[in-house]
Amino acid sequence: MVSADVVPPSGATPVTLSEVLATEAFAGAVVLAGSDGLGRLVERLTVMEVPNIQPWAKPREFLLTSAYPIRDRLDDLVGLVGDLDDAGLAGLGIKLGRYLEALPPGVGDVADERGFPIVQLPPGITFDELLTEAFTVILNRHAEKLARSERIHRAFLQTVLQGEGLREIVRDLAGLLGCPNAIVSPKGRVLASIHLDELSIDPHLPLEIDVTAGRARSGDREMTCVAVPISAGTHRHGHVVALSASAPPTDDLMALESAATVAALTLTKEREVRAVEDKYRSDLMHELLHGTADEADACRRATGFAWDLDRMLTVLVIRGDDGSDAMSAEDLLDRQPLWSSLHRLIVDRDPAAAIVHFTHEVVILTRAFPADARREATAFARRLQDEALRSTSTAVSVGVSRPVDTISNLPRGYEQASRALIVGRRVSGRGAVRHFDDLGAYRLLSLVDDPAELRAFASEVLGELDADTDTAADLRRTLQVWLDSGGNVAETARRLHFHYHSIRYRLAKVEELVGPFGTDGQLRLDLQLALLVRSMHGMDP
Repeated sequence: MVSADVVPPSGATPVTLSEVLATEAFAGAVVLAGSDGLGRLVERLTVMEVPNIQPWAKPREFLLTSAYPIRDRLDDLVGLVGDLDDAGLAGLGIKLGRYLEALPPGVGDVADERGFPIVQLPPGITFDELLTEAFTVILNRHAEKLARSERIHRAFLQTVLQGEGLREIVRDLAGLLGCPNAIVSPKGRVLASIHLDELSIDPHLPLEIDVTAGRARSGDREMTCVAVPISAGTHRHGHVVALSASAPPTDDLMALESAATVAALTLTKEREVRAVEDKYRSDLMHELLHGTADEADACRRATGFAWDLDRMLTVLVIRGDDGSDAMSAEDLLDRQPLWSSLHRLIVDRDPAAAIVHFTHEVVILTRAFPADARREATAFARRLQDEALRSTSTAVSVGVSRPVDTISNLPRGYEQASRALIVGRRVSGRGAVRHFDDLGAYRLLSLVDDPAELRAFASEVLGELDADTDTAADLRRTLQVWLDSGGNVAETARRLHFHYHSIRYRLAKVEELVGPFGTDGQLRLDLQLALLVRSMHGMDP
């Protein structure tokens, strides 16, 4: 059925049927019907040698026939045209005169309706000549595509070898495509872009990509796109995206695929370099916060990261409020523009600040806020919190230390900031922002080095009221609200939504367990401290 020596190689670049018909061998060919389909792609040519060709028909084939196989079944040609069109063929070329004088009635109508080209082949030329000519056209097109692909790939690769990065890749891609484009992370963070302002796109907002639908969304802006994944092994780095306000921006997948390849190389290199640098930063910060760093060595290593440790510093600790303290470095990098926004705010105030993201928190060593500038320090911490919420709806809590005068005192500053965050979160709930000096009595309790001593104190003062039972918890809650209400029973009842006499009964029960707290000021103070200890250690909300 098929002359195998003229079948183009697998993956050969198709050409349109009109391009095939424009070759010298097809000079004199006449389109009899279905001219609307001349833009159909041709990957191979096949000679029809049997009547029941349908089982062997393949998409993008241009089928050639002398009509000999169907000379006795010309009435079936109408149905054959429909079957060939359904199979995705590019068209049908027929030699008229010997076995078929003209198209049977109705065949042309079906071909026109379906846009399925039927071509009268030139007289006096063999099928071999037609096949060879078409084969040459397809191979030449394929060679052109390969050559262009090689040129594009070499150009992009040269960009990478010269040490340039993603910005240069999108710049070169724009030169090839002539449209806005971007490189985005798997979660839509714009890593690099060019000409997005032409589409009124804010590059700081996530760019959501729907590859299947060919659509992209940024904020309330929606547009068409062509996207190619950026992959390195099993790791998906994101997409290279060409964008347009209306019609599809390009059909040049070759340029996009080449850009995606070199983007994968660049991102893999950046990822590995960043991982090494992050490890060194984390190691140094860990030593600083745990008091194991040699001061001279720490200052020398910090200089390599553009950190300035030889000055008064303030420690800030940031943790996520997502139900746990987990906020990994990978999460932070993917929660863009969270990380870049926080980094920008910090560095704008202090270019020499030290910033490290650990598994469960971000730690910042920045130029100290004066001891009498607690409001300024707290306001800056709240700006960081607001930016996290604005940019990615990520709720965080922040703790701020006192000024730290030496590297050896950084562990104390870190403990202060961590304690301020923990106590602030337990007292105020999610989204707490606390300076250590604003903790009140909690600050004094946090200075006790032995937590077990605090727990022992609370247990001794509360007695049976310290039990982990629902009854003890209800009584502790009643006592806490009574203390917060200044000893006003009516106000306590109102806050707890209980009857006045029920509160009096509960207070009497508390008095039986701990003593006459209503008249003994020292006992009342001890009870308040014991309840603060439980709250500070997370034993009561």
